[in-house]
Amino acid sequence: MTLEEIRELIQLVSETGVAELELQRGENRVRIRRSFASEGHTYAPQTFTATHSQGEAPAFQSASSSPPGPASTSGASTAPDPKVQLVKSPIVGTFYESSSPETPPFVRVGESVLPGKVLCIIESMKLMNEIEAEFAGVIESKLVPNGQPVEYGEALFAIRAV
Repeated sequence: MTLEEIRELIQLVSETGVAELELQRGENRVRIRRSFASEGHTYAPQTFTATHSQGEAPAFQSASSSPPGPASTSGASTAPDPKVQLVKSPIVGTFYESSSPETPPFVRVGESVLPGKVLCIIESMKLMNEIEAEFAGVIESKLVPNGQPVEYGEALFAIRAV
């Protein structure tokens, strides 16, 4: 199955509103799940810059819930902190905090990051895609355990912009 065929399948899922599509051709198998928060996502096997929006929550969270971490421990205010931005997964895959089990994580909670800093790797279809920071800030929390599958648009990190 070629990359162009996979792109066509993604476009078909986006246009038709189908929630999930699975296709098997010989030993190759592709499963595409549509996220309710997706907005015309295009897949490309390369280094991705994580997408984020201030105040936007992943589709599986209700407006009253917030990601675990320092922002959710504040009992005085339920409004999200405008300086804390979520780094979201641009693809479906498996989250890895380091390049191999023997190496330290790319980033740790409390660490300062600059734009372009690799935050994690998302493995998708046997491709390792580096997710980079889009803005400078301090890592407030890591929202996904190492080795955990992630969906498109799922929050990976909370970063306090500086």
